[in-house]
Amino acid sequence: MPTWSSRGLRGSLLEEMINLTNEKYRENGLALIQKVPTPITPITIDKETRHITLAYFDQKSTVDYIGAVQGIPVCFDAKECAVDTFALQNIHPHQVQFMRDFDKQDGIAFFLIYYTSRDVMYYMSIRELNGFWDRMENGGRKSFRFDELKDNYFIKHKGGQMVPYLDMIQLDLNERG
Repeated sequence: MPTWSSRGLRGSLLEEMINLTNEKYRENGLALIQKVPTPITPITIDKETRHITLAYFDQKSTVDYIGAVQGIPVCFDAKECAVDTFALQNIHPHQVQFMRDFDKQDGIAFFLIYYTSRDVMYYMSIRELNGFWDRMENGGRKSFRFDELKDNYFIKHKGGQMVPYLDMIQLDLNERG
């Protein structure tokens, strides 16, 4: 049985907070965002509990969430970081390409990064990530530091919403012009 600190449950608190937020947004008619299941093929199933005990991933997943906010296509991925330096190896090239393509179609693509040691969450648009990604691909740092982030994209807690990312989407849209 995995413990709370096992790799298998990493991010489950963040995912639960986002799922609760998405449900509230749906109930209020603000957004319709759905968790994208990771496609797997079961290999072994425990006959007594009917639980999958061994499986493999069918294909690379792209993002954790996808949907629409007031008619605008939105996709995002949730990441956790325990230290002040976020290693870009936690993001896969196929995810970046998918999000870049999504952005080219006038969708909003972003990452929600939860800095667990600071208990703060950050909204990073694919456009901001592109700067760090391109720096890495050109031989620079393979990570970004907490102090490199933009102050206005830290998510403020609001009553009744676990992860109020709609405010950040609005800020992102405003900055695009």
